[in-house]
Amino acid sequence: MNLPNKLTMLRVIMVPFFMAFAALCKYGTPQFSAAYGLIAGVLFAVASVTDFLDGYLARKYHLVTDFGKFMDPLADKCLTTAAIIYMVVDGVCSPIVLAVIMFREFAVAGVRMIAAESGTVIAANMWGKVKTVLQMVTVLFYYFATALAPADGIGLVSLITQVLCWAVAAVTLLSGGIYLWQNRQCFMQAK
Repeated sequence: MNLPNKLTMLRVIMVPFFMAFAALCKYGTPQFSAAYGLIAGVLFAVASVTDFLDGYLARKYHLVTDFGKFMDPLADKCLTTAAIIYMVVDGVCSPIVLAVIMFREFAVAGVRMIAAESGTVIAANMWGKVKTVLQMVTVLFYYFATALAPADGIGLVSLITQVLCWAVAAVTLLSGGIYLWQNRQCFMQAK
């Protein structure tokens, strides 16, 4: 397994640790722990950096593999979807946003499975990467801002986070539509 693929697997391994600290944070309750929120944010940040690094190294050193094309977007989905779920639980992200994200991810996964039947591996496109970056920026803002904001600034942090979540939903819909359109031949092959 090459270094980019190891970085991708490291991101997958980090997801449960991020989830544990996100759950321990208990945002919006009297038991809120800024320290656990900050640790969750740091774990998410480190995992996000591995996303950049694995792609950069794979392209620069010609280490792109079918495993990486498949696993890298899956690792991103595991990380960002877990974070968005906790943000829904915390009440700062609408369940509609989560539903849009999940629908897009299932649709894209379906297209990839159809393509895989014919031996084709479809890599993420530019819009999928924009969506992932916006999701990561939103999650990072939320965890770091809630952990570091003064008590009277939490309302503003929640408002900004909600606006960012709706922006994520819009970009997710756009990227999903473009992805499905670009790969519509997969539906023709499935007939």
